[in-house]
Amino acid sequence: MARTKEFDPEAALQAALELFWRRGFEATSMADLVEHLGIGRASLYATFGSKHELYLKALERYDRAGLPPIMRELSQPGPALPAVRALVRRYATEAADEELRLNGCMVTNAAAELAPHDPAAARQVQRNWDQLETVLHSALIRAQAQGELPADHDPLTLARMLLVLLQGLRVVGKASADPARVRDAAEQALALLD
Repeated sequence: MARTKEFDPEAALQAALELFWRRGFEATSMADLVEHLGIGRASLYATFGSKHELYLKALERYDRAGLPPIMRELSQPGPALPAVRALVRRYATEAADEELRLNGCMVTNAAAELAPHDPAAARQVQRNWDQLETVLHSALIRAQAQGELPADHDPLTLARMLLVLLQGLRVVGKASADPARVRDAAEQALALLD
């Protein structure tokens, strides 16, 4: 007879996500996970597999939670450019916030820590970036069609620039205590949309 789980796997995955997000993959040991989640090592392995598999599941969960709100924001009917500007400014504000900035973005963290040598993590990072670039591109195409974005601006190139900016804001915000640095960069990039 199969034993019932004595813990909620979804809650455990969320707790793992928060620990990995705060500390990173390498700095989080299985002992840290066991202690933080309050789950025995055997149960952790039986439910999630290796630490790496758990990390990838946590990264996927982070991605599934973060992208849909952005997609909704940028896909609303009406003017598109104000939504793009609001997104960039929100990233800058979060990157400058004393509490929020220290974790950064889990996808950006994965890109810096694991993607160069971990194909599975690299695929997840790339999928996130592809989706974000696509939704930015679509919003900028709509903005151009509505006359908000000049006709001589390339929506795809601008979407790529904004993707790199958003990721860069997270990195610089995490490492710098100077909020003006990220805010000024965001405003300068937004000037390119005029």
